[in-house]
Order: sequence, then structure tokens, then C-alpha cells
Amino acid sequence: MDIRPVTPRYAVSPQIAPEDVAAIKEAGFTRIICNRPDAENPPEYQAAAVEAAAQEAGIDFVTLPLTYPTMTPERIAEHMAAIEDAPGPVLAYCASGTRCTTVWALGRATAGDAPDELIAAAAKAGYDLNQLRPRLDELSAG
Repeated sequence: MDIRPVTPRYAVSPQIAPEDVAAIKEAGFTRIICNRPDAENPPEYQAAAVEAAAQEAGIDFVTLPLTYPTMTPERIAEHMAAIEDAPGPVLAYCASGTRCTTVWALGRATAGDAPDELIAAAAKAGYDLNQLRPRLDELSAG
């Protein structure tokens, strides 16, 4: 498991397994967001399997599968709401963590955060979002 903090309340990770959930709870996360579509995974790693482990551990679980074409303003808002209404720190996962970082950056830019700060936070977590700069600039200005 490779948890990468983006902010004090939001971290991302490549694919997690049901057996990772206990360590996720121990690390203090109160909600897990699955951004990975089930079609990308075998059954033992699909959302239902991870959700069952999360429920058993007492962690909230939100399924919000995303692909780049489905990162609509509505889906971005859903993701941000899942972070904002969580009772504590949130871990989002996908294949590599890039989609989770991208959707977070798009949401924060929509809220007016500075693109330079978003790109720097992503880079500190190991994700290069420089290619998103034009979109982040557009969203933060809007």
C-alpha cells in the first residue's frame, strides 16, 4: 500500500486490497473513496470487496468510479462533497492515484484555489499535473 498525502485531510493511493483496510483505519482515515471502475479490476479488488472490509472496520466507503471522460463538473462536485462531509481524513484510490489527484485538483480549482498551489501539492505527493494547468487556470478564474 502506497498512501500519498496531498493535504492533511486528503491522501491518495494506487489500488488497495481488502486486507489493507485495517492499516488504513490505523492510519486514521475515516472514509475511503473508490475512484476505480470495477471493469478495471478482478472481483477480489472491485469496490464491493473493499467496501465490505471497510464496513467491517467501521470506515465510511464511497464508490465514485471515474475515467477522464467522466470527470464532469457534477462528478467532480460529488468527489469534493465526499471529502468535505467526511468526519475526518479521506483516502481516495484508483489504479495509480493520478485520477484521485486530478479530480481533487479540478475540484479545488473550481473553489478558487491557485493552480500553482494545486500543482505543487500534487507534485509533493508524486503526481505531475502540469498538463492540467490550462484547465486549472480556467476553473480557478471562473
